[in-house]
Amino acid sequence: MRNPRVAARYAKSIVGLAIEKNQLEEVYKDMTYLNAICKASKEFVAVLRSPVINPDKKEKILASITGGHLGPVTMAYITLLIRKAREENLPEIITAVITQYNELKGIHKVKLTTAEPVSNELKEEMIAKIKAETPLQKIELELETKPDIIGGFVLEFNNNLIDASIERDLRDIKKQFGRNIYVRQIR
Repeated sequence: MRNPRVAARYAKSIVGLAIEKNQLEEVYKDMTYLNAICKASKEFVAVLRSPVINPDKKEKILASITGGHLGPVTMAYITLLIRKAREENLPEIITAVITQYNELKGIHKVKLTTAEPVSNELKEEMIAKIKAETPLQKIELELETKPDIIGGFVLEFNNNLIDASIERDLRDIKKQFGRNIYVRQIR
């Protein structure tokens, strides 16, 4: 993240404006849409951060990419960012807005990493298990597939990490062999 303080401040201002105008849900949908664009297109982020492209061009590019999909509050806010030369921070501001929205609504992000894609059935089971064993009740589950973990899963939430992967088990066994706790040390 380039400047988290600036992102948090700008995010707080648009969240406050959205609450005041009673359009928080619309702004949140716009931000998730823009977040998907930023994640899908590194070129879009490069255009936002480019000092060579003038602000008018950036506004036109943004308008053509979003195609009128953004609400008036979000579009006016982004136009203001571009005119104040803060558009380079837009991806971070978008992330901060989503984070602040989740905090307001009490939604907790939980990341589940598995070696193979997870079925919807297993996903629902995992959410139910998390709700039963933790105080988290509103959960947004993010799924990631990483073949390196070989099997099992890695669960991350609220700065907690539950690593029940085969990869971790193999690392632990490797450490035990390295220490060789079964052979007495000779002096």
